[in-house]
Parts: sequence; C-alpha cells; structure tokens
Amino acid sequence: MTPTLARHPRTHRTDGRARDWAEIQERMLVPLYEAVHERLEVGPRTRLLGIGCGSGLALLMASARGAAVTGCDPDERRLALARQRLLPEPQWGTPVRSDGRTRLVPGGPRDVSGTEGAPFTVVTALDPGTARGELVPALRAAAGLAERGSPVVLAGWGPPERCATGRVLRVAARLAEPRDATAAAAAAVRLSGRDDLEDLARDAGLRPDGSGRVSCPFGYPDMDSAVRGLVSTGLFDAAVAATDEDQVRKELREALHAYRRADGTVRMENVFRYLVARV
Repeated sequence: MTPTLARHPRTHRTDGRARDWAEIQERMLVPLYEAVHERLEVGPRTRLLGIGCGSGLALLMASARGAAVTGCDPDERRLALARQRLLPEPQWGTPVRSDGRTRLVPGGPRDVSGTEGAPFTVVTALDPGTARGELVPALRAAAGLAERGSPVVLAGWGPPERCATGRVLRVAARLAEPRDATAAAAAAVRLSGRDDLEDLARDAGLRPDGSGRVSCPFGYPDMDSAVRGLVSTGLFDAAVAATDEDQVRKELREALHAYRRADGTVRMENVFRYLVARV
C-alpha cells in the first residue's frame, strides 16, 4: 500500500508552510479537481461544500464554473489564503460585491451547520492526506447538510506501483516510527488500498456509486521547491516531531534524488483515485 502519514493538527503550521502549500503543492491536484467537477457537472445550479478546503483552489475552480461554494478547514493559515483568493479585500477604494455564493468557515462541517443556506448538492473531500479518523465524523456531519442522493466525493492515492511519491513518503514513516510505531503503522494504510475509499464511505453512512482514476504528476522546478512542497502537505509532521525538520529535509532530498532530472527539475508520476458516494 502507498504509505501516507497521519498529520498533527494543521493549526500548528507556520504561515510559510501554508503559503508553500498554496503556491507549490496544491496545484499538483488540479487534474483531480477538474476531473471531479467535470464528472459531477458542477455549474450554476451546484451548491458545493468542500471539506478540508485548504487554501481554496478547488473552490475557486468550482466557483469559476458558476457554483455557489462553501469551504471549511481547521487550518486558519490556509483558510486565510483561501479568503484572499475567494473573498478579496477592496482595492483602490472600489467595494467588492458579494452575491452570497461564497462562504469560508473555520473548522469542519459541524461549524458550517450553524450558517444559513439551502442544502448542499455536492460535497467534496479532496485532500488525500486527511486522516481517516478525521474524515468519518466530518462526512457524517456533511451528509446531514446535503440533499438526499447528493454526491459526496472522496480522494485517495492510487495503486502503489503507480504512485512514485509513495516511495518518498516511506521516509516519513521510517523517521516517525521510533516515536510512535503504532501510529506510524496505522497511518501507512491510509486510503491507499483497493477498497479503502468504499469502506470509508460505508462507515460514514454513504453509498458508493462509482469511481475514477486521475494522473497527477508532482513536478517541481528544483529540489528546494520539491522539499518545501512535500513538507507543506503535513504528511511529514510526525517525522519532524520524532526527529527534527532539518533531518527530515535532508533525508527527503536524498529520497528525491532518484526523481531529479538533468535540468534540475524534479518529477514524480502519480495516479490518484476518487470515489463518488451518495447521501
């Protein structure tokens, strides 16, 4: 199975790491976002809830298709960047008009439930690094905010043999293990197995209704960008806590050397899988 690491609460991230996610790493998932929006025909009649919306790129893409979007995320730093993208401050004395079609809420779906609005018609949880233990209660809460029969989309890593980044993530698993071997072992099976997404959906009371695979290569202009981007995911937090960030970055560079090209760029081919479930 492709190993992914359980993350520490994202509220502990620095502003720099949140910006690294927004400016370097998040764009790697654009093919996944596009595929999901296309498959669900996201458009002007869509009322979309994004769980773990991060810095808001997927919401911005849905909004560009005409959807009304609501995003929630516990990471205040990422959410602040989402506000800059989706709810910019007025400039040059010109007020920004708001049509009430964009909302950003700190926390999770339970925090969204206190806001006004019609039931959602689409729910997405597209961050493949979110821990299973966080997702199940979040999906249950989100299902209560959606129309019956609405699609709920979950994302995870594809087959291990088609995810080059999985081999790099083993560095995090190895470094995290001395501190908490049980947690590291449990995290290694996070949403990477053949039926992991289906099992998660059923645990959340949802009905699986189709799936798809999307190629999402991770490409970086140089080694420094690759390290910063991967560390920004939070998948190396447990390793940093068990050792230190300098050690993690050093070993990450060594693992990435196999994917460094002659021109200095770094590229890893990956396939991500998504599941469409129904409320």
